[in-house]
Amino acid sequence: MTGTVLFLHNDPIAREALLGEVFTESGFDVDTFAVVPADRSADPLHPVDFPDPLRYDVIVPLGARWSAHDARLRDVWANDEMDMVRTAYAAGVGVLGVCFGGQLVAQALGGTVAKSPAPELGWARIDSDRPDFLPTGPWFQWHSDRWTLPPGATEIARTEAASQAFTAGSALALQFHPELDPELLEIWIESDAGEADDLTRYGVDPAELRARTAAEAAAAPDRLRTLVAAFLQHVRSAGAIR
Repeated sequence: MTGTVLFLHNDPIAREALLGEVFTESGFDVDTFAVVPADRSADPLHPVDFPDPLRYDVIVPLGARWSAHDARLRDVWANDEMDMVRTAYAAGVGVLGVCFGGQLVAQALGGTVAKSPAPELGWARIDSDRPDFLPTGPWFQWHSDRWTLPPGATEIARTEAASQAFTAGSALALQFHPELDPELLEIWIESDAGEADDLTRYGVDPAELRARTAAEAAAAPDRLRTLVAAFLQHVRSAGAIR
C-alpha cells in the first residue's frame, strides 16, 4: 500500500519520530505541517491556515503541551483543526490522532475532553480488546487530560485512569505516544525543566524514564508496526485509501 501521510505538528517538540519511520516503511510519502512553529511555542495563540486534508490519504494530528479543551486555543486554531478532522473523516481519509491530537479527534466527532483525575506519565500496559490491532504494550504515556467517547465510537483500549484508544469510521484516536523514541524523550525531558515541571509534580525520575525507554527500544517499533498495519487495513476496509 502506498499513499501520502500528513503529520500535523501541533507543538514543535511533538514530532512523528517512530511513526514517520513506520509510515515510510509502509510505502508512504511523508509531509509535515507546523501548526505552532518553534518561534511561536511560547505563545501558541496565533491563527493557522490549515492545508486541505483531501490532498492526503492519512492525516495524523500529533501531541502538544497545550490542552485540547482550552477555550482560547479552540477560538484561535484548534476549532479549525477539528474542522479539518471532520472534513477528512467525512471523506473517508484516514485520521490517526495521537494524545492531544487524539483528544482533538474526540472533540471533533462529538466527545469531550477534560482534566483527568489521574495523570499518566511513563511506560504503562494498556488493556486492549484487540491485541491483534493494538498490542497490549507497554506504551508511553504523558498526559493530564482525557476524553469521553464520541457517539458511535468503539473503545478498543484503556487503563484504569483513561480511555486509551477508539475507532470511528476511518479514524483511530490514541491517548498514548506510540511515536516515542530515546531522542524524542530527551527533547521532552529538556522542555519539561522548571519549577512546576510534570516530572517533579508527578514524582517521575527522568533516569528511570531513560532506562525504560532504552529497554523498550527494540520491541516498541515492532508493536508500532502492528498498530500501523492494522490501522491502514482498517482505513482500507472503510474505503478511505485510494
